[in-house]
Amino acid sequence: MTKDKIKIHIRNNHWKKGSLPCDLEGEKNSSVTKDLFESKLSKYPGIKDKISYLIDWDDDNWKSSMKDADILLAWNFPTKGLSKIAPNLKWIHIISAGVNHLSPFNWVKKDLVLTNSSGIQAKKAGEFGLMSILMLQNQMTRIITNQKQKEYVTLLSNPIENKKVVVVGTGSLGGSMIKHISSLGANVTGVNRRGRNVDGCSKVIKFDKIDKVLPEADFLYLAVPETNETKGMINKKRLDALKHTCGIVNIGRASVMDYEYLRKKLKRVYQCSSLEVLKKDVNWDLAYIDGLHSYENVRQELHCLKHVKMLCGDDYHPAHKGCMHAIDEFNQKYPERTFYHDPFDTGSGFWSSTVE
Repeated sequence: MTKDKIKIHIRNNHWKKGSLPCDLEGEKNSSVTKDLFESKLSKYPGIKDKISYLIDWDDDNWKSSMKDADILLAWNFPTKGLSKIAPNLKWIHIISAGVNHLSPFNWVKKDLVLTNSSGIQAKKAGEFGLMSILMLQNQMTRIITNQKQKEYVTLLSNPIENKKVVVVGTGSLGGSMIKHISSLGANVTGVNRRGRNVDGCSKVIKFDKIDKVLPEADFLYLAVPETNETKGMINKKRLDALKHTCGIVNIGRASVMDYEYLRKKLKRVYQCSSLEVLKKDVNWDLAYIDGLHSYENVRQELHCLKHVKMLCGDDYHPAHKGCMHAIDEFNQKYPERTFYHDPFDTGSGFWSSTVE
C-alpha cells in the first residue's frame, strides 16, 4: 500500500446471540465479501486504482488496520477511543439504515462524515408493506390457519379501495408503500415531522396531530426510525384509540410501539371476538353466535352466554372441528340445557335452551 491511496477498512461482524447479525444466514447476507466489493468497484474504473482496502472480521485486525484508514465501511464497531485508534479517519459509512445502535454520538469528531444506507430498500419495503396490508384486508392468515386445521370457512372481504390507511413516516420506505396503496384507491393520511405534502396522500399532518386520525384508521402503517420523538409513540392510549378491527403493520423499529400491551390487547380481542362488548356473563333471552370458529373463541363465547335462555348458532359441523368440540364440551358441562342440532349432513345449525 502506498500513502497516495485512500485506505478503506471493511469490518464484518460474526453473528452472536442478542446482536446483529442474529444467525448464520444473517451473517452471510450482511457480509461484504471480496467478490461483492470487487463487483461493485468494477462499475467505477476511475476509483479502483486510487484505493486500497482490507476486509476484516470483528476485532481481528481492527487496531492495526484502522491506524491509517481513511474510510470505514461497517455496521457495528467499538466507538470508544476511535479518534485515537484511527486519527486519519474521515468517513464512516454504515451499511444499514439504522444508526441508533451507535448512539450517543459524542464520539463523532467535527470533521468526520457519518452516512448510512437509508432508502436502499425502499422498493422492496413498498412491496412488502402493500402485501402485508392486503393480507390483513383479505384475512389471509386466518385462511392459512383454517387450511392447516382443515376448517373450511367462508371468509369474505372487500376491496382496499376507500379504506383509510394512516402512514406514520412518509420517507423513502413509507413513501414507496403509499405509492402502491394509493394506486388501488385507498384513502391515505400521511404523518410526518413537518406535515409536508406527500404524493398519494389525501392529507398530511404533523406527528403531534396523530391522535386526531387514529380512531378512523382501518390500517396503521409505521415506517419511522427510532428517535426521541418516535420512541413509544404508539403507546397504550393510542392503541386503545384504534378500532378493534384496525390492522397494524410496523416495518420500522419495535421501540415505536408498546408490543407488550398490544399482545395483551390482541389476546383479549381474540378471546372475545364478536363479543368484545361483554365484560361479564349476560342474562339475555336470545343470542345468536356466528363469530370466529376456533375452539378457544367458541368456548369463550359460550362461557359468556351460559345464562342466556335460548342460544342459537351455526357451523356445528365436522368441517368445523374446533367449533363442534367447544359446543360438545358446553353441553356436557351444562346437561340441564336442551340441545338440538340439524341432523342432516348438509345442515349445521344448533340451539341450546333452558326453556322446556
